[in-house]
Amino acid sequence: MTGSFWWDLLLGLAAALLVAWLALVVALVIARPRGGLLREALRLLPDVLRLIRRLAADETLPRGVRIRLTLLLVYLALPLDLVPDFIPVLGYADDAIIVTVVLRGVVRRAGLDAVRAHWPGTDDGFGALARLTGLPAATG
Repeated sequence: MTGSFWWDLLLGLAAALLVAWLALVVALVIARPRGGLLREALRLLPDVLRLIRRLAADETLPRGVRIRLTLLLVYLALPLDLVPDFIPVLGYADDAIIVTVVLRGVVRRAGLDAVRAHWPGTDDGFGALARLTGLPAATG
């Protein structure tokens, strides 16, 4: 195998990673919360992080849900973001968007009652979380 093969392979891999990253950025733009919901998401961040940790530790939830939540916590802890923070709006919104998408999936698999049971914040905060994620607000 020649050196040209390895350069072609390296360039092909780099191009594939770039295309995958661009597709993810487009998906994040499409899923981006509208209006004041992003501000609400930033205010809710400490409660949402505690919620994710509690849900990930709940052994009564399906294993796939707990694995997704654990991977989400790892992603949030990493200093690298999918969209760099210097990009206006999306730079800071990518974490909120990813959390929203994962929580929607958790509710579909584990149920809204499980999320409500682990919510550490106020009822108003849970209502804001429900609006942010597009979930039905639960009583109580």
